[in-house]
Amino acid sequence: MAVVDEFLLEAEEPRFSEDQRAELWLGALVCGVVVSLLAMFVFIVAQGWPSFAHNGLAWFASGGKVDDQLTRIANSGSGAHAIYTFRAWPLIWSTFLTTVGAVVISFIASLFVAIFMVEFAPAPVQRVLEPVIRLLASVPSVIYGLLGVLVVVPFIFHHLISNQMEQSVTPVIALSGESLLAAVLILTFMISPIMISIFAEGLRAVPRGWLEGSIALGVNRWRSFWNIAVLTARPALISGTVLATARALGEAVMLSMVAGTTGFAPNPADGLLFFVEPTRGLSATILQYTDDFGSAPMKHTLFAIAAVLLFSSLTLSLSGRAAKQPLRRYFNVGGAAA
Repeated sequence: MAVVDEFLLEAEEPRFSEDQRAELWLGALVCGVVVSLLAMFVFIVAQGWPSFAHNGLAWFASGGKVDDQLTRIANSGSGAHAIYTFRAWPLIWSTFLTTVGAVVISFIASLFVAIFMVEFAPAPVQRVLEPVIRLLASVPSVIYGLLGVLVVVPFIFHHLISNQMEQSVTPVIALSGESLLAAVLILTFMISPIMISIFAEGLRAVPRGWLEGSIALGVNRWRSFWNIAVLTARPALISGTVLATARALGEAVMLSMVAGTTGFAPNPADGLLFFVEPTRGLSATILQYTDDFGSAPMKHTLFAIAAVLLFSSLTLSLSGRAAKQPLRRYFNVGGAAA
């Protein structure tokens, strides 16, 4: 009987403990996410490869009007009559201008707002600002686009574009207020709440005793916070910038509403015209031509554009991670906050 009882007790014992089962489920979930991401990356690159293969490195070059090229691609059919000739530089240049312009302005503004929220704002002001920032970060992009169409674009058209400026570019493009300037301004408002939230969390993670020690030595409050908290939280600043840049790269709806629908590359040599010229980036181009997915060459071309955006986001993420590693050796608090 003792042998039988011992056998029954061993049979009743679970094979895995509750903690082990949780680890297995979480591990399976993580593996599923990684496999899904890899599958998505492979699928997009495979679908866009015919466009890259037909154009080679010239895919990234300039030459001709992008919209005319896309129209010919969409109307070419498939098989021997398919046309893949595409020069994406105007779209790449537009994406670069809008993203970098918005990120630079947003980084400077968000850093000082986060410093004010964490260190200098009175407690009642902090209680108001924090939920407002979170709300702004969750506002759909189409709402920002609507505000841009109703407020920013008309303001630019009526106050910043003169008749002489319109006439000087009439043979090439039309100035309607939808412009690079409008795109950068609205995109800045979109990504700033993300930066502010992450920057503030990183700054709060700095031990208060470090700042109090600096102030006790006679260093003023502003210089103490800048030299200690801001420098310590640099990994968090990098993380917030990377996340905001990734959102800016993939934004399509708002930019298609305020930047224009023309695949035109604004030229800095045009002076003030450069800021009010219409433009269209990579993501907005995908949105504009989704109705032409029935054409095989167009489908491959749009997937090629998506592959460039995906690779850009991946490169940005890896670059941000690489930039944070040396900082974490010296600033563990900032690294933890990031």
